[in-house]
Amino acid sequence: MKILGIDVGGSGIKGAIVDTDLGELVTEKFRLKTPRPAKPEAVAKVVHQIVDHFNWKGKVGVGFPTPLAHGKCMSGGNLHKKWKGVQVDQLFSETTGLEFTVINDADAAGEAEMHYGAGQGKMGLVAVITLGTGIGSGLFYDGILIPNTELGHTVFKGEAFEKFAADSIRKKEDLTYKQWGKRLNKYFKRIELILSPDLFIIGGGASSKMDKFVDQIEIRAPIIPAENKNEAGIIGAAVGAFDKVH
Repeated sequence: MKILGIDVGGSGIKGAIVDTDLGELVTEKFRLKTPRPAKPEAVAKVVHQIVDHFNWKGKVGVGFPTPLAHGKCMSGGNLHKKWKGVQVDQLFSETTGLEFTVINDADAAGEAEMHYGAGQGKMGLVAVITLGTGIGSGLFYDGILIPNTELGHTVFKGEAFEKFAADSIRKKEDLTYKQWGKRLNKYFKRIELILSPDLFIIGGGASSKMDKFVDQIEIRAPIIPAENKNEAGIIGAAVGAFDKVH
């Protein structure tokens, strides 16, 4: 099945048509800058431009960088405070006239990994953790998504853990990979204590640098890198729409 997948990020919004049978892009990615300020109407306009670029008339899946509940934005995340309470799928549908499925961006990345990447065929409880500007999470049991976990927002010293251990913090504080790995060790130990997952999969830009910090992480569960890299958000968004149809 062909579905248009769109990945909404803090700096860019990109899309491509995805073959959900193969988990592959069948077009080149098309990217536009995220508008500033990133208010709902402005972002919806860019999404419409991406739909028009592909002359797309079918179903659309979107990975969105905020906590969501059944397509409704629970906070503005890193976009804009005006997103809080917006029914995102409905907004995009009204703007374009098409059917939209909107899921959290980390859930989308997780969907791609579980269907076509490092998590393919993995059973039990699997946590896909994306390390980037923040810490995102996708939680799966026997390959089925448990949505909206937001494990990066578990509290450490009175703040969200992502304020202490995200990749952006490593860069901002100029941490060595060993120093960052020790912080990540605290994070993964906390998540393992709460959930006891059978496997961790690391996504985001850090997945290609795991050899620099993974020896600092001392947990029971295996921890492996993601495989889909930069295309995971688009592929996973399309899979989210496919899962809704089926």
